[in-house]
Amino acid sequence: MFAQQRWTLEECIAYGLKNNRSTQVYINEKKIADAAAKEALAAHLPTVSLTGTIDDNLKVQETIIPAGVFGPTDTKVAFTKQFSSNLTAQLDQTLFDFSLIKGLKANAYNKQVADLNIIKNNETIIFNISTAYYQIFVYQEQLNFLKTNKENYGKQMEVSSLQVKKGVLLQKDLDKIAVDYNNAVSQSVLAESNLSLSQNQLKFEMGFPFEDPLEVEPASKLPAPALPAMNKIAVGELTDYKIAQADAKLLEIDEKRIKAGIYPKLTAYARYGGVGFGDQLNQSFSSITDFSVIGLKLNFPILDFFKRNAQYNQARYKRINAQENLKIDESKYQLEYQNSRTKVTKEYTNIDINKRNISLAQSVFDVTNLQYQKGIVDLNEWLKAQQSLKEAQNNYLDSLYNYLLAKLELEKASGTLKTSYATQK
Repeated sequence: MFAQQRWTLEECIAYGLKNNRSTQVYINEKKIADAAAKEALAAHLPTVSLTGTIDDNLKVQETIIPAGVFGPTDTKVAFTKQFSSNLTAQLDQTLFDFSLIKGLKANAYNKQVADLNIIKNNETIIFNISTAYYQIFVYQEQLNFLKTNKENYGKQMEVSSLQVKKGVLLQKDLDKIAVDYNNAVSQSVLAESNLSLSQNQLKFEMGFPFEDPLEVEPASKLPAPALPAMNKIAVGELTDYKIAQADAKLLEIDEKRIKAGIYPKLTAYARYGGVGFGDQLNQSFSSITDFSVIGLKLNFPILDFFKRNAQYNQARYKRINAQENLKIDESKYQLEYQNSRTKVTKEYTNIDINKRNISLAQSVFDVTNLQYQKGIVDLNEWLKAQQSLKEAQNNYLDSLYNYLLAKLELEKASGTLKTSYATQK
């Protein structure tokens, strides 16, 4: 089915957005962010732990009761037996932890960054697929030009060979044509190789099987070059800028979280368990007696000021740098957009000029070819006309690719890559 299908750019992009392996990577990153949010929330939920121990006191520790309490001499007493068992269940519930409360605000921004990274990855896929697709277009067009040039040289070699046999043309003149013909053949081989490499690059960007054929629409289906609309850029709508904004917010939250570490932490706990003692192991289980306790724990950090202050200063300057980088990025994105506008306008002008030059060069070649056949001009004039045609073709191909790439870069700089693709669909 794929072998019979000619893929449009929109179809390649749609396939790539679903099958490029990086898509799954960023989907997993979003799942990681969701799991991290649940982990942060879990710090405010009750936790239950169960602990059990069995001790074999090989030598029982004894305690001295001073003389005069139970007799005139010191008395050695053991308050345990050889075997002891302990089983305890404890529930802890955080009642107040200001740093945890501050940290919870990071969940929303972590999820936002994960969503934005998915969008950015999609934009990258669209850009890379479009670039590879346009390269195929250019190499297809180059092969068409080279095919025509080879035919021109081939016909001329046939005529010139007869002229050499008749003695009206020197062998060295025939050799000149043969050299140009061989160059055209070599360039065709190189263009075919480049076309194959571009097709493989397109398959890679799409996540398409390398062993399956992939035929794209012919170069003739390429829309006529047009100067794209150049609206004013909204930096705040760019995906990269939104990611940088979210990262700056995360640093601000981290700064506040560290600062909140100065406040006390209040925790409630409930404990229930049992202990048993015996001279035999089974006795330590049969004699278990239970106990229970509830309580509050207040933890007030006092002497960790220097460590916390150092951490706070690090977080503070990271946050300040992130805000400064946002301002730098705003100017950078404006610069990239203005440069892209200038470049696409220039390349649009070049492609128009070079396309007209091909028509002019072709017209000159046709006239020169006719004149050569009538003996009005010599072979050098014919070769010069053919060379001028080749230069015009190469200049056109360069300007065509530069225009297509500049158009893509303008859409990327203005943040309209995805919307442009949706409009085309």
